[in-house]
Amino acid sequence: LTIRIKLKGEYGMKMFLQMFTLGITLFPFGQGLWAGVLEDVMKGKAIVIDLTYPLNEKNAYWPVGPYTPFKYEVIANLKKDKVFSGKYSTPEHLGTHIDAPNHFEEGLPSVDQIPFEQLIGPAVVIDVTDKVERDADYTLSPSDILLWEKDNGQIPEGAIVLLNTGWSKRWHNYDDYKNFDKEGSMHFPGYSKESTSFLVTKRNIKGIGIDTLSGDCGTSTDFVVHHTINTAGKFILENVANLDKLPSKGATLIIAPIKIEGGSGGQCRIWAILPK
Repeated sequence: LTIRIKLKGEYGMKMFLQMFTLGITLFPFGQGLWAGVLEDVMKGKAIVIDLTYPLNEKNAYWPVGPYTPFKYEVIANLKKDKVFSGKYSTPEHLGTHIDAPNHFEEGLPSVDQIPFEQLIGPAVVIDVTDKVERDADYTLSPSDILLWEKDNGQIPEGAIVLLNTGWSKRWHNYDDYKNFDKEGSMHFPGYSKESTSFLVTKRNIKGIGIDTLSGDCGTSTDFVVHHTINTAGKFILENVANLDKLPSKGATLIIAPIKIEGGSGGQCRIWAILPK
């Protein structure tokens, strides 16, 4: 059944928001999205935190293989052409981006096929910054998850789990962010196979995110975390900004990835919404 309604002016916009809010209320997005969340944003009754780094030529990108930096070029300017316009080129996996299920597994959804209801949900933020300060190769363990649940309650089904490692403080220094040793291995924290298996099978999360180059730690060679998450048809968010500004729970994430047909991922805008 398709309903076509012509909306005009301020009244039309109000009606649209009310209808959209009702749709969100009735749609099974999970426990983290409350009725009227977008209307609260429109009315200034919510706090919105941008978890996205701006795209520019200094953005971190995967430093192995044929990956290249972001490039932007002005192709028209206001003084000469009466219009400002540019073009850009980038790998899919650069800056704040999403890894679609097909990134490591064949026959699974590409980035354009991820449904909207999978890209919105309650945020769970697990802080391991103190452990990472002692061990740059630290990986999240199931015991870390259980400790979080002891303080905050069980992770709700359909949550998006974000790992705050403190690595974002290195964002503006690419060499420090990659953290190569003399033998050519990178060193940065990540998830473990055991923790991702637990989150997928026991908590039925929608996806995971992290403030580093990869869901796997820097020393990984088998990318088992990617395989575990992607095999389950779920996504990974990488190079996520401002995780230190989020509470352990209570935020709702909205993820808006670029829609590349057949793409293995791509840059995305991520917002966290918190009640005031």
